[in-house]
Amino acid sequence: MAPDAYIPRLVDPLIEEMFRTLPAIMLVGPRATGKTTTAARHVETVVRLDREQENAPFLADPDAALRRLREPALLDEWQVVPEVLGAVKRAVDAGHRPGRFILTGSVWSDFGGRTWPGTGRVVRLDMTGLAVKEIERTTGRPSFVDLLAEGRTEELATPARPPDLVDYVTMAFRSGYPEAHRMPDPVRTRWLESYVEQTLTRDIETLDGRRDPARLRAYLEALALNTAGVVTDRTLYESAAVNARTAEAYERLLRDLLLVDKIPAWFSNRLKRLVRGAKRYVVEPALVPALLRTGPEAVLRDPDLLGRLVDTFVAQQLRAETPVSASRPRMYHLRQDQGRHEVDIVLELGMGRVVGIEVKAKAAPRADDAKHLKWLRDELGDRFVAGVVLHTGPAVYDLGERIVAAPICAIWS
Repeated sequence: MAPDAYIPRLVDPLIEEMFRTLPAIMLVGPRATGKTTTAARHVETVVRLDREQENAPFLADPDAALRRLREPALLDEWQVVPEVLGAVKRAVDAGHRPGRFILTGSVWSDFGGRTWPGTGRVVRLDMTGLAVKEIERTTGRPSFVDLLAEGRTEELATPARPPDLVDYVTMAFRSGYPEAHRMPDPVRTRWLESYVEQTLTRDIETLDGRRDPARLRAYLEALALNTAGVVTDRTLYESAAVNARTAEAYERLLRDLLLVDKIPAWFSNRLKRLVRGAKRYVVEPALVPALLRTGPEAVLRDPDLLGRLVDTFVAQQLRAETPVSASRPRMYHLRQDQGRHEVDIVLELGMGRVVGIEVKAKAAPRADDAKHLKWLRDELGDRFVAGVVLHTGPAVYDLGERIVAAPICAIWS
């Protein structure tokens, strides 16, 4: 990639800051999200452990192979040779100087009972696919998450020509995978389908080669149909025609492959009858229509799927921001039993303070669209910092005390 072709990532400044102090960091994210390209900009040596000719020395003697590297060194796709983690631990113990190793990986697992040797030696940093803020090259602007965390909703901005609903669906289809993002639509669709197939056949061998890729795909399709939802386990395993035990194993595997994420339910003793079930997401929104074999026009005609895709797209943008935000929020959702009150995303800050986010696939939300945020504000009092109803229209406006409506594009504008 030519120097001017590199898209600066949100994690770049954090990698630089951490690497000036820490001897080893681990960059974890789905395959094809640009981890290798980004990490390689911070090192002298790159070792691709998923290539047989490069991993052979590490399979034979990882400690000796590590000593021969010119540092700082990138150990790409570490999970192919998991023994390299122990070698990094020993190298760091022997010399705790900063900026020695970056490890990148496309799976996250403790399958096989392996113990994690990196505690206190290797610090994990999550990386996602391209966020629109990176594509638009606005990474230097204030963090949307931090503006909310500081209650500075009056500073939320929008571009001169904000996107509309069709534009947001187009963005979701365009994908956050750097390679796919640059492709024309028909080619991108084929690429995404191939991505799923390769992940469920090749990468599955790294974690658990006993699984059936066809049945695993059926379960992933059930998750795609229910993305951004609080859905029962029974609904998913019946849709995929597998039993409960198999479904549990499949979901764990898909999470370790970083295809699926579960946002836990937020809980407070102040609130009654809260549902404890997690909210499930397909991590990359473009995989939802690829798995369901549907196009933008069909999504726009299906209100349920449209809402799920827009919610998944927003969650992707926030997932890219949260690891690098100064406020260091944790991401949750909130739901009372029988849906009396629900908030799509709750960002928990320090000292129990929260930010509430609702996502609406509509252009002009009204006061009633903020009723769940108003309930949460009234229940929590000063612990409620801010609430925002993200929508597909062009304007930022107040919906109540500490609650605003804002276009989705405010996340990156």
